[in-house]
Amino acid sequence: MPEAAITLSDKAVEKIGELLSGQSDGGEQALRVAVRGGGCSGFQYALAFDQPKADDNVFEVDGVAVVVDKVSMQFVFGSEVDYVEGLQGAGFQVNNPTWSPPAAAAAASRSKRTRPARPSSSSALFDLQRR
Repeated sequence: MPEAAITLSDKAVEKIGELLSGQSDGGEQALRVAVRGGGCSGFQYALAFDQPKADDNVFEVDGVAVVVDKVSMQFVFGSEVDYVEGLQGAGFQVNNPTWSPPAAAAAASRSKRTRPARPSSSSALFDLQRR
């Protein structure tokens, strides 16, 4: 397994640093990247600042601690977290080039395979939440 299963864009690293520096316990917090139930394909990405738990996978990416729970790891592996600013607002975006679009994921989940549907590359913007 590579050193980090997730990469962060330079803009994401900068914005995460800004957000954590404004918190008294920012040095103890990590970026949690997870997959939760919901959405068209059955799953969607979730981002939050959180403290690592005993069974989490913990990575350091460009000085930012990133945690992924064991169940989410299969879905977020190979993803990049980016911070984008545009006409529709600003926020974090998860890009995963290894997954198919929602329609293909939905079709795969209806097939006889037992593998769960995967979330598609996300263009949604996320606001980080504190846990």
